[in-house]
Amino acid sequence: FPFRLFPLREHGMNWRARPLTCQEIQAFKRSKEVMQRFTRAYQLMLRFYGIHLINEKTGELKRAENWAERFQNLNRFSHNNLRITRILKCLGEMGYEHYQVHLVKFFLTETLVKKTLPNVKRSALDYFLFTIRSKEKRRELVHYAWQHFKPRGSFVWGPHDKLLRYR
Repeated sequence: FPFRLFPLREHGMNWRARPLTCQEIQAFKRSKEVMQRFTRAYQLMLRFYGIHLINEKTGELKRAENWAERFQNLNRFSHNNLRITRILKCLGEMGYEHYQVHLVKFFLTETLVKKTLPNVKRSALDYFLFTIRSKEKRRELVHYAWQHFKPRGSFVWGPHDKLLRYR
């Protein structure tokens, strides 16, 4: 069977790749070597997207030196958004929720604040945001997105009355 770099418990675009089982996920999590390889694969993909993992423990990110060139690729080819969604889901499956939060916030910042990735904005709001497993962290990111979304009245990813009262 073909394998995936970021396997999930659901079918993807490759119909020949079988979904992971819960037992396989637990076995992966118990293997230090597998988890180190997973982290290296994550860093490899981040570099491809023009992102640098500053801190492996926290998941903190920053733009890589080649970010402008790589962001052009992200803006031009929307299939990358599917891969990023898959990576985010896999991070959650493998126990790297803190990586998820930093990656989603990175994309929200680049799309809504810095406006460097306009063609990723829709995926960041419609898909990336909702891969976050922690309800509290997801709520914080929705609030962050709402704070920076223009025009604010068109924000549909959360009830405005609750967003006004949040925190």
